[in-house]
Amino acid sequence: MARITLHEFVSAHNAELGQPFAEVMDVLESFAKTIQAKVQRNGLIEESGDSGGTNVYGENVQKLDAFADGALTNALLACPAIHAVGSEELETPKLSGNGTGIYTLTHDPVDGSSNIDTNLPIGTIFGLYPKADSVLQKGNTLVASGYILYGPSMLLFYAVNGTVNGFTFDPDRETFVLSYENVRIGEKKYYAINEGNWELFFEEEQKYLTTIKTSGDFTARYVGSMVGDIHRTLLKGGIFIYPADKKHESGKLRLLYEVAPLSFLIIQAGGDATSGVINPLELTPVKHDQRVPIAMGTKVLVEQYRSFSPKGGK
Repeated sequence: MARITLHEFVSAHNAELGQPFAEVMDVLESFAKTIQAKVQRNGLIEESGDSGGTNVYGENVQKLDAFADGALTNALLACPAIHAVGSEELETPKLSGNGTGIYTLTHDPVDGSSNIDTNLPIGTIFGLYPKADSVLQKGNTLVASGYILYGPSMLLFYAVNGTVNGFTFDPDRETFVLSYENVRIGEKKYYAINEGNWELFFEEEQKYLTTIKTSGDFTARYVGSMVGDIHRTLLKGGIFIYPADKKHESGKLRLLYEVAPLSFLIIQAGGDATSGVINPLELTPVKHDQRVPIAMGTKVLVEQYRSFSPKGGK
């Protein structure tokens, strides 16, 4: 019996969200197929390599970054369900102009873009919010969120209504099919953090890492693509950490485009997330590119991490 497709699953299981939600998911599926076709030919296409330019934040931009941002943003703005689009690569969010959309979508078009040239996993992150006067909404208002992982197989996971489901792209049928149903976060003790920043870490972070490493219970795993690290954390368990440090005192990852959507997904799967001792979904962004520290993963591991915060009881 053929597996149910993403489109069929959304129609059957998210019917209460109506046609607009299905339209958004169709746009994301079409975009994913476009990017996967590029990724599979990495090194042979004109979108390979560094563009030589920087974005509005002074960061180097890969050619695929720019291509993906334009492709997804334009497709969303043409979707009747969308009111506004915010992207990590845009200086300011864009309004659709159709006047009828009921959703705002934020996205990081290519997460882990430094991995592109070495053929390591990259991804796309998205968060779907209700229409509002501003894109600066708390994560707890999210309708849905998820990610696309471009790897040995292409995967799309999304969270909505307290559930997380995953789909694998079937090249024979040219569509995503259900392969991970009602996912609950794993319980293994992996930790993912860039320990190359050890000298930049604050004392509390160093104490926490020393504690878990000397326990002998943890295994280090770090991809350098947030989507890749969160995907492993979701399926296997563990904790992903990108803390504030002496170089990035407010954190490095963006609340709207990375932290809130993936925190929402992990929490819907039974996990937890914290920015210091604060639930990141309770944070109201003060600007669309606001950065925050983050730790997310299995509940018990996040609670242990939280206890090492200056306000967490240590």
